[in-house]
Amino acid sequence: MKFSAYPIKCEPIFKESIWGGTKLKSLLNKDITADNTGESWELSAVPGDVSIISNGVFKGRSLAEVIESFPGQILGTEVSRRFGSKFPLLFKFIDAKKDLSIQVHPNDALAQKRHNSYGKTEMWYIIQADEGARLIIGFNENITPKEYQKHLEANTLLDVLDHIPVSKGDVFLLEAGTVHA
Repeated sequence: MKFSAYPIKCEPIFKESIWGGTKLKSLLNKDITADNTGESWELSAVPGDVSIISNGVFKGRSLAEVIESFPGQILGTEVSRRFGSKFPLLFKFIDAKKDLSIQVHPNDALAQKRHNSYGKTEMWYIIQADEGARLIIGFNENITPKEYQKHLEANTLLDVLDHIPVSKGDVFLLEAGTVHA
């Protein structure tokens, strides 16, 4: 098949979770029936959750399959040089009706060593926020690993994390290795 450039659309991949809600349906008009959908993956080449193209000449084919056939045309020269035919991004909407778990994602070096994969830097754009909505990004004070462990054991870790109020239109870049929720 010959490559044909056009705006590719994909079928969303919905993820139910204990912290999810109904805003993906009510605000974004997603075709969701569950009351606890936490994520809508819009563009993904994550193994096991690869997007299926929903329009044009590639309709019905997986994003990974099309990238494998046309890496330079889909990813561009520099990205395909660096990542081959692996799509290095994941685009998703999140509806966090309840608090998410506190997370830290590895950088590329640690992810390669432990998981044979890439690290995970994230960019968040807030499209809607309820009154009192907040993110946790990093610590509100410098603590040692020993102090961190004490806070974990005492169930007081939230006391030393930085709680940031958010509003519609806010943007956050979370480098790999940043504590967040």
